[in-house]
Amino acid sequence: MVVSNKPGARDPEGETIHRDLVAKSGFDRIRAIRAGKLLRVSVVAANSKEAKDIVTRMCHELRIFNPAAHALEVSEGELVG
Repeated sequence: MVVSNKPGARDPEGETIHRDLVAKSGFDRIRAIRAGKLLRVSVVAANSKEAKDIVTRMCHELRIFNPAAHALEVSEGELVG
């Protein structure tokens, strides 16, 4: 799953990476960087839809992300049979 700041929301980490590392290193064609978190979650489920539903529910119930400020993207990874 990927947790990132919603479009339009400030991204201080991405701004710092861009300003203090990328731009100062001569990569002037890079206009912006957005930072996020990647979490790989191993789930036992009957199918990929059930796995995505479990992970999405977990993220909401456990407040792994702030839905007011962050976007959540849950995608299929490797399926182990």
